[in-house]
Amino acid sequence: MTTSITADLSPRAYLQAEEFLSGRDADWTKHILSVGPCRHEAKPARESYEALIRAIAYQQLHAKAGDAILARLLALYPDAVFPSPQQLLATDPELQRVCGFSAPKLTTIRGIAQAAVDGIVPNRGEALSMSDEALIERLTVLRGVGRWTVEMFLIYTLQRSDILPADDFGVREGYRQLKGLPKAPTPRQMREIGEAWRPWRTMAAWYLWRIPAR
Repeated sequence: MTTSITADLSPRAYLQAEEFLSGRDADWTKHILSVGPCRHEAKPARESYEALIRAIAYQQLHAKAGDAILARLLALYPDAVFPSPQQLLATDPELQRVCGFSAPKLTTIRGIAQAAVDGIVPNRGEALSMSDEALIERLTVLRGVGRWTVEMFLIYTLQRSDILPADDFGVREGYRQLKGLPKAPTPRQMREIGEAWRPWRTMAAWYLWRIPAR
């Protein structure tokens, strides 16, 4: 059986998602009215390899810290918009390390580059034709690449509109605050709760990320 691919991030889809989620209950209605229209922005032009490297660079960091580390990495390759896998592998790891990457992150990044050379990381064209779960299964075999990393790739590069990163703290904490719960749901509970938001779980995550911390 072929798994369908839900990839619609058009303005019309955003409106449908807002109406759908607003109709879940009064909490969703109030929150969406407060935040306003969904402004999720994908980066569909990026190759799979680049998208994964970027996701790892920002993993467990505030955006500004991730920006700074990535900028220092890119400065090592002034003649390239983004280094190719071959360029990255040919660089002295110590030069990359001083950009601010932890040793485990650098190992993961170089592992992704090698996997791209070996054909394990699919190019963008191939990835577009693969289902969400097929990509998750294929890419999480790489050291340091977890489900969250692949989900960010699915959301921001492949423009998938029905992805709920249930392991993400911001998503779970956002839901806790949306519902006034004493504690955030577990990832497993979050996945079960999120079933009610199909086929717009990407937009649901976007709104949950925008609940201010209290």
